[in-house]
Amino acid sequence: MARILCIANQKGGVGKTSTAINLSAGIAKSGQSTLLIDLDPQCNATSGFGHAPADRHPLVLENPVRESVLATNIENLQVLPGSRNFRDVDSLATGSTTHQKILRQHLSSAGAVFDFIVIDCPPSLGEMTRTALAASTEVLMPIQCEYFAMEGLTQMIEVIREVMNSEQPTRLEFSGILLTMYDHQYELTHEVDEEVREFFGDIVFDAVIPRDINVAEASSHGVSVLDYAPRSRGARGYVELSMEILEHV
Repeated sequence: MARILCIANQKGGVGKTSTAINLSAGIAKSGQSTLLIDLDPQCNATSGFGHAPADRHPLVLENPVRESVLATNIENLQVLPGSRNFRDVDSLATGSTTHQKILRQHLSSAGAVFDFIVIDCPPSLGEMTRTALAASTEVLMPIQCEYFAMEGLTQMIEVIREVMNSEQPTRLEFSGILLTMYDHQYELTHEVDEEVREFFGDIVFDAVIPRDINVAEASSHGVSVLDYAPRSRGARGYVELSMEILEHV
């Protein structure tokens, strides 16, 4: 059965999609058959690998997911494209039991083909994110090293707890909190790091993602930073994160 990792945070600009793209790449490069699912209506995870959004989101169609996946430049990594179609967004965002069931069925069929599934969620606490959480086995929360980091973090954790304690069956576990846009030069970065680790302890990843322009440039070229600048700080951070996740069984 595939591990289904949901990457979620209600705040934008925290490195959520960059993490989805580059973590997927790192896991695939380790030899794991990996599928990246783009649930964000902005479709940046789709364009981040050089593809255009789909006319209709594959997760609202009856066709098997495997018929809609797109290849990437990385062996073992495929992408299920997102859609900007408003009807599809509304359908995925209803959060009804029916739509949760459909999403679970799609993920279950994909889980028979892939070892690892990574879901890039929209930056919100809405029903689309909750539905994805309910259908996942793990959740990773990226947070930016900034003043209001803890405030957004506690809101997201409350939503995760609600999903875990809901009447609907779920296998969801907390994979961890990821510190992104980490800059050793700033005292604030170290203050946030210390505060988050002191409060949340072992659920904070040892790996951190440094502030690195190569990460943004890689997406604009339709590739991961591991391919664009494999010796960069950003690439090293995502390799370390991938190893940490793969070591956790």
